[in-house]
Amino acid sequence: MKVKFTIPGEPMGKQRPKFSRRGNYVHTYTPDKTVSYENLVKLEFERQCNTFPFPKGIELEMCIEAYFSIPKSTSKKKTAQMLDKYIRPTKKPDADNIIKIIADSLNGIAYYDDSQIVSCKCDKYYGSQPCVKVFICSVNDKQV
Repeated sequence: MKVKFTIPGEPMGKQRPKFSRRGNYVHTYTPDKTVSYENLVKLEFERQCNTFPFPKGIELEMCIEAYFSIPKSTSKKKTAQMLDKYIRPTKKPDADNIIKIIADSLNGIAYYDDSQIVSCKCDKYYGSQPCVKVFICSVNDKQV
């Protein structure tokens, strides 16, 4: 059991919750950019994987490859090194926040709960087209 799908656009990380005061009460909410990106992840999964769900209780492995756009001011030499994966992005968002937004988005859609993910890897690269590639497989199906 394996699925693979691609999310177009710049990779985004999960933002922290926001707080606002309403009288004597504090209201907590998720930022709009995070909600929009989570919806994009859900839509792309459903479109490309035909809502393929992993059964409850199966141990899963998730691999994420985040491709960032190359800055326009970059020299041709550095651009070639970035595309050959010699130079990799050390900028925001952090890899753990990229994992968090994707894993949380797929709760109840790709799998019952993200607690089923027992192994996760996130690599950040530069690419000609910014996107995020997600691979999910059951641990038992992983090839050695």
